[in-house]
Amino acid sequence: MGACCSKDVGSRGREVDAYEHEPEEYHHQHDVRRGDYGATIRLQGSSTFVSMATQQGRKGINQDAMTIWEDFIGEKDVFFCGVFDGHGPYGHRVARHVRDNLPSKLCATYKNFQMKGRSQSDVDAFHTSDDLFNEEDEENGGETSPHDHEKNSPVGHYYDNSVFNSWKSSLVRSFREMDKDLSLDASFDCYCSGATAVTVVKQGDHLIIGNLGDSRAVLCTRGDKGQVIPIQLTVDMKPSLPREAERISYCNGRVFALDEEPHVLRVWLPDEDSPGLAMTRAFGDFCLKDYGLISLPQLFFRKLTTKDEFVVLATDGVWDVLTNLEVVRIVASARKRSMAAKLLVAHAVRAWKGRFPNSRIDDIAAVCLFFKHPRTTRCSSDVSHITPDSLSHLNSSISQYSSISSEDDGFELMESKIRDDDPEEWSVLEGSTSMLDSPRSQSSRSGSLRSRRRSRAKENVHGQKQR
Repeated sequence: MGACCSKDVGSRGREVDAYEHEPEEYHHQHDVRRGDYGATIRLQGSSTFVSMATQQGRKGINQDAMTIWEDFIGEKDVFFCGVFDGHGPYGHRVARHVRDNLPSKLCATYKNFQMKGRSQSDVDAFHTSDDLFNEEDEENGGETSPHDHEKNSPVGHYYDNSVFNSWKSSLVRSFREMDKDLSLDASFDCYCSGATAVTVVKQGDHLIIGNLGDSRAVLCTRGDKGQVIPIQLTVDMKPSLPREAERISYCNGRVFALDEEPHVLRVWLPDEDSPGLAMTRAFGDFCLKDYGLISLPQLFFRKLTTKDEFVVLATDGVWDVLTNLEVVRIVASARKRSMAAKLLVAHAVRAWKGRFPNSRIDDIAAVCLFFKHPRTTRCSSDVSHITPDSLSHLNSSISQYSSISSEDDGFELMESKIRDDDPEEWSVLEGSTSMLDSPRSQSSRSGSLRSRRRSRAKENVHGQKQR
């Protein structure tokens, strides 16, 4: 929990407040606008395939940012999704700057590679940097990682995939250019402020994932019996990973945990107990760039199957309190796609209050990208394949610590409290069939309807006889 724990962090020789007042421009941004090559850009809300939501925590300005580009690079069925988690005094500005500029850089770089073709030097430069992010799975808490799922292994096992090859150099170059631009931007200071990023490009049935930091992408697929199965597509880039810690130490940075939180390793300057960064890769944070912190993304590829349903991108405010399985169950249980991310954020807020009642709730941002067109008619067996036992486990795991009402933050996990623009009521856990949706109730309503029709028919006949 927490990205940076410095006290009175100096920024290039001057002290700054913990958080500046949010610039006025951020209060009046349009949620939807046009991007390069006619792409549709969303900063929040939902569409046919997308659900987005964010919630400010109790630490000040919301430093999380997110974006969706539909028809990315000017092509149908191509999406760019990104979630960015800022930290430090100007973290909110870093996250939003990356949100607004990284997709355009990636689009331009990809188009340039497509038009001119990649030079051999570009390919060689990429291959020489592979060892920096071709980590083996490191203690993912038993969760399924991309290394465990068939041939969807880390970079290096699918160099022959043309789709992945067309994106990997573009991602690496755009991330590098984004970090360079931040270092040259004098409008705000990134010396002790930065942002993580997790991005997904969906092109047809191909997913290309770029990860920088400790946000996460998790895919939901279905098992042979229809059960939801989470597949973690990224690895949290933290100092607890041996190879990440080795790089920091090799560059004379330090890695250790504070006494008050011995389970959280942090990155520190060689001769100063700051900034205490809880990740090993990030945009910005130039005070640590000479000591092992890098902006090289970890890349993954996945070829989608008919059983794959959606991918969730979220900041660590979600993953600190909910497991991968809980997250995909919550999203799969949403009756309306437009509410999926809101429902996930609501559960995360509630879980924070239960697990860490004495801590300030972290900022939370989540993006859900669905792969298939929504069904026009759905039966209870198609909704989520969540059994009563699994629902009971999900609810108990989220609320087992909680004795505090979630109304304090405007979230009450009742269907009447979480609303979409459409006033239609919906169930918080769709797999838990309501009385009105149960087969018995449907049969009863159907029988009642038939009875009323027969009664009206008899009345009409009787009236005709009287006349």
